[in-house]
Amino acid sequence: AQAVSGALLPAEAGDGAVSSLLLRQDEQLEVLERLDFVVRNVVELRKEVEELRNSLQHLAVEIVGEVRTHLEETQRMTRRKKFPFCRERSDSTGSSSIYFTASSGNANTDDGESEGGYSTANAESDYDRESERESEEGEDDVSCDTVKTVRRDSLDLVTEDESPLLLDSSLEEGLGQLLEQADRLHSGDEQDKREGFQLLLNNKLAYGGQQEFLWRLARAHSDMWELTEDADERRSYAAGGKEELELALQKWDQSAECHQWFAILCGQMSEYESIPKRIQAGYIFKEHIDKAIALKPQDPQLYYLLGRWCYQVAHLGWLEKRTVSALFEVPPTATVQDALQNFLRVEELSPGFSKAGRVYIAKCYRDLGDSSAALLWMDLASELPGNTKE
Repeated sequence: AQAVSGALLPAEAGDGAVSSLLLRQDEQLEVLERLDFVVRNVVELRKEVEELRNSLQHLAVEIVGEVRTHLEETQRMTRRKKFPFCRERSDSTGSSSIYFTASSGNANTDDGESEGGYSTANAESDYDRESERESEEGEDDVSCDTVKTVRRDSLDLVTEDESPLLLDSSLEEGLGQLLEQADRLHSGDEQDKREGFQLLLNNKLAYGGQQEFLWRLARAHSDMWELTEDADERRSYAAGGKEELELALQKWDQSAECHQWFAILCGQMSEYESIPKRIQAGYIFKEHIDKAIALKPQDPQLYYLLGRWCYQVAHLGWLEKRTVSALFEVPPTATVQDALQNFLRVEELSPGFSKAGRVYIAKCYRDLGDSSAALLWMDLASELPGNTKE
């Protein structure tokens, strides 16, 4: 809810702030040119960071491939030294490679697993050939490979003999459990939200390419923004979540959740910005909320956010209006009646959805001069529990 006030937030400004807006036309143009120069540089820097990230991802894949090849070659050399004769392998479990599993379950090991997640199965690698041949005559199906499993939070490489369909099924099951846990923690108290944020961060390397994971990670950034008091930390959380969704929207422009949380994070990030940047963030906020509503027209949360935006625009101060007129050809327009219709739509879709929503309905009726309706909705709001700091 606080995100919307950040998108078009009336700034606290004294009388001295008015004179700063009264610039000559050439001075205004100079200021706009400087702002445009800064924006271009930020865009270029963002592109460079994205290219660097992609390069690092490719490098990681190459390193994993090289390690895998090296280990397999080492195992083949070891087998040649130990067994001068060839043995047929009865199954694929003896294949040597590194496993990165995305599920949160047990590691894929053959014989044993250590507490730290590192397991090594040394299947009959050091034994006396003559004595073991007598005792192992009927056990030719025992593999003589060394299977080395490395578990890193949620990452895995799969053996060449393992079916990709099994891996996909395991990944999907692990992702489903992770998302359920993240949703539960998001609905909890402050400590739960912090745990949910850390949980998603720990699994980003495994599921960072999944749409449902990414918007929940962005939502967790928004949760941390609300829980944090320090201005720099709040900005960092909002920027991190927004960056995640910028990449996600390049792939999944038809995701209502991605648009919704991108809009919210834009508003949160703009809270400590200048008036022009907050107004620009307001344009972006409205654009993505409209897209989210088009994709998910029955979501009451989206109409609540749009109602907050309309209410904020309808109450822009003189300074904000002058800034909008100076910087934008088509300023945003909305009335208290527009805001009221959106808040009433929330109640229509989900009665009692939001305590704050009912308070804003009362505010709208008060602004429109209907005191009796305002009192009625304040009474209805008082019946609902308060779930947020606001």
